[in-house]
Amino acid sequence: MTDADESVYLSLSAASKLLGVHSTTLRRWADAEAIPVYLTPGGHRRFARHDIESIAAQKPLSVRALGSAWAARALANTRDDLAAAPVSRHTWLARIDEPDRDAWRRIGQQLMGLVLHYINSPSDNEELLGEARRIGASYAIHARRANIPLTAALDAALFFRDSLVESAMQLSEDVHPRPEESARLFRRISRVSNEVHLAVAGGYETAIQLIEERP
Repeated sequence: MTDADESVYLSLSAASKLLGVHSTTLRRWADAEAIPVYLTPGGHRRFARHDIESIAAQKPLSVRALGSAWAARALANTRDDLAAAPVSRHTWLARIDEPDRDAWRRIGQQLMGLVLHYINSPSDNEELLGEARRIGASYAIHARRANIPLTAALDAALFFRDSLVESAMQLSEDVHPRPEESARLFRRISRVSNEVHLAVAGGYETAIQLIEERP
């Protein structure tokens, strides 16, 4: 890269310093497509100076950028937490065989996408909350098929909720969003999580009623 190029494009280190965030944070934003990034033939990230200066001038981050940064971190944290979680702590892990785990992963991915969509939504969206309830019902169906009791199914839902909240807390430590934006992020995560948990419990209640009504 020539001197002229360096005046137009910034390295990961230079761009993160200009934004006042850690380089790993900027890398997550770039990977989540929250910030425009260019790759050199050698695979190095480069950022247009005018993009970075524009973002720096708009501090704090927009809701969409904050949500995308959170999603990238949450995905990584959830994968790491699942890999490290002892079966003795989460008995539902031991009850799920590999084919069923694929289905649970898909449901988890749907939930992650839904939460991100809800975070980025300018107002409360009942359609998205209805989708959260449908996801919770899917959790209940898969849990019943795997003979997982309600307490263990809720433990699984709480596991993912805790991972999402922890990611939001880490993000706040990295980028220091405005208090109102941080509070909004936590409220939205909690709102969707509550709908999912209630739907899981409701799914089990429905199953019990059907059993009791059988002749």
